[in-house]
Amino acid sequence: MKVAVIGAGVIGIITAYELAAQGHGVTVFERHGAAAEEGSFANTGIASAGYAAPWARPGMVQHVLTHLWQQDTPLRITSPSIAEWKWLWQMGKSCDSTTFALNRANMLRLAEYSSHRMRTLTDTLNLEHERSQGLMVLLRTERDIQRMQAGLQVVRDAGLGFKTLTAQEARVVEPALDPETSLAQAIHFPDDEVSNCRQFTLLLKTEAETLGVKFHFNTPVLPLSKAQPKTIRTSGKSTGETFDAVVVCAGLASTQLIRPLGLRIPLAAVHGYAISAAVREPLDAPRSGVIDEQYKVAISRLGQRVRVSGGNEIGGNAKRHDPASIKMLYRVLDNWFPGAARTQDNVQVWKGSRPMLPDGPPLLGASGVSGVWLNLGHGASGWALACGSARVVADSISGKSSDIDLQGLGLERLHLQR
Repeated sequence: MKVAVIGAGVIGIITAYELAAQGHGVTVFERHGAAAEEGSFANTGIASAGYAAPWARPGMVQHVLTHLWQQDTPLRITSPSIAEWKWLWQMGKSCDSTTFALNRANMLRLAEYSSHRMRTLTDTLNLEHERSQGLMVLLRTERDIQRMQAGLQVVRDAGLGFKTLTAQEARVVEPALDPETSLAQAIHFPDDEVSNCRQFTLLLKTEAETLGVKFHFNTPVLPLSKAQPKTIRTSGKSTGETFDAVVVCAGLASTQLIRPLGLRIPLAAVHGYAISAAVREPLDAPRSGVIDEQYKVAISRLGQRVRVSGGNEIGGNAKRHDPASIKMLYRVLDNWFPGAARTQDNVQVWKGSRPMLPDGPPLLGASGVSGVWLNLGHGASGWALACGSARVVADSISGKSSDIDLQGLGLERLHLQR
């Protein structure tokens, strides 16, 4: 089949590769000048099945409200639009224990499969990208421990391996953790990994090109037409190109692309920050990746750099950097790994959006409009879910049975009406 993929982030690139590997002729359309320019550019690097979970979880609303007016808040809400208030309300509705457990299990199933696909692609294609093994979640207080329990029960039920560590045991796994910082407990996922998402994406783009995938950069796509949903029209061109199938992987822009088809997807741009700096002293830097559960800040080792990610925002100016959010990243880094990175010079500061659905899991598969497919809404777990999402969508388009149960990952869960 002749297939169009809209979006050249990590989701779009892997989807294009998987489709081409199954024998389809693939063309990728991207509004930016290169691949992996938005959410894939400087994300956490954490590809964790164990930590891939909805934000909508028991206790989340109280946790956000408790920290809302504090300087170091895990979520900053700034002048949200009516749509964003509605999104927050929908997220709050999904925080009950039953809904959370179901969504967590669905994301976990996809994340485990995605981890398998990432390893398979890395090994079979000899993709040499920065990666390290293991992820540890740092729990500062007893309240942090209690808030983790619902998610950990789902992990136990799925048979995924993890270890509960004392503070002393955690510092054996990550010797550079500052002994002066209070640590009540840690959760270690030894089979998870930290890896360079952008590097992986660019390497896989090259592999996709060898399979014949065509890329059109600096090419914004106009909203799909209800009369001709499989015709791609681009800015500045009066005529379009018709395909057998179209896969929408364009992040937040996806909502406008498919709106003429009668689809109303409740995506919100949850903005996040990342600072990346060279390692100052290897013995003072993390070996792999840790997450501060209280502040929702991730600290990752990517080759000879340390990346600190967090400072989530809803609303406000997507291009404006909030000084308080960036300062929080520096404080959390200094809290756990003082002296680990050269933060005085050549620091890369990045802000990007992670389009997220209010209940957590992404939308994968058929849109309900003939020939139009969805692969979007992965949120903060995008890197952990990318490879699995791409494969199941490609299999669906090819008419193949999926390797995993797709229950709860499709459009039907939102009860949308076209």
